[in-house]
Amino acid sequence: MASPIRVAITGAAGNIGYALAFRLASGEIFGPDQPVHLNLVEIPPALPALDGVEMELDDCAFSTLAGVTKVDSDHLEEGFGDCNYVLCIGSVPRKKGMERGDLIRINGPIFTSTGKAIQAASADDVRVIVVGNPCNTNCLIAMNNAPDVPRDRWYAMTMLDQNRAKTQLAQNSGQPVANVKKMAIWGNHSATQFPDYFHAEIGGQSAPEVISDDAWLENEFIPIVQKRGAAVIEARGASSAASAANAALETVKAISSKTADDDFFSAVVCSDGSYGVDEGLMFGYPVKSDGKNCEIVQGLEHNEFAQQKIEATLAELREERDTVKDLLA
Repeated sequence: MASPIRVAITGAAGNIGYALAFRLASGEIFGPDQPVHLNLVEIPPALPALDGVEMELDDCAFSTLAGVTKVDSDHLEEGFGDCNYVLCIGSVPRKKGMERGDLIRINGPIFTSTGKAIQAASADDVRVIVVGNPCNTNCLIAMNNAPDVPRDRWYAMTMLDQNRAKTQLAQNSGQPVANVKKMAIWGNHSATQFPDYFHAEIGGQSAPEVISDDAWLENEFIPIVQKRGAAVIEARGASSAASAANAALETVKAISSKTADDDFFSAVVCSDGSYGVDEGLMFGYPVKSDGKNCEIVQGLEHNEFAQQKIEATLAELREERDTVKDLLA
């Protein structure tokens, strides 16, 4: 059997970490012949809950689970030691009355330490996926504090937004969600994101050709996707957990396998200047993978409406970057 892939999960006892740990351990993500070792990282008050997670993993008797290491978040280098994937799930959540800028400043030092520990201890081929919000800028901070880790190894999650958008298009068109492809999410994982229906395809046709209701696409579809997280909180009384975990795992699969020729996927990656985005900014793009490396899809043209949406989310990300500029080593 192959050597184990080592995966670190921060916030592993939280709702999202709990939802994804078992699927990683089961062999679903890397295959039935690939063992996985989980490094479960938590803050000290949550360590007793982490004991329970380990017990449940033991009780599942997964043949692909090679081992579990529990780590106090005060010892991040141990937590990320020799890890091939680091899933940054944990972050301080936004509380009532808190401005987005406040949240960014609170999480900033956490991701400064995260970046330094990843550089110091992770495997040479490490890939990092940031889920904890605000994920674009948290990832930017971590990346800039790990200058020796190549910038193409850093990702933040817009797969959840992609999945939300694909389902809305499928439901409106009456087609199965599997028929929806090329659903790009541009920019920030926030209410300014732009779900690009112009380049999406439904059953091999352009989405606006299948759904000819421009008013719905502009005035309902976009806000539904942008505000879906808030709608889940309103309905469930808690933020997205299972769907976020699913999207994080789909991101792992997408970046580590070859993308179909007739499709692409959405991820936040480090901008190389494509589409007028500042080089070095963590920005949501349409992306393709060859199984080892990812590249931004080039040559997509935007009309004035779409360009305005992209400029709005870009402006927000620039503002977030400026808020934490002192943390960007």
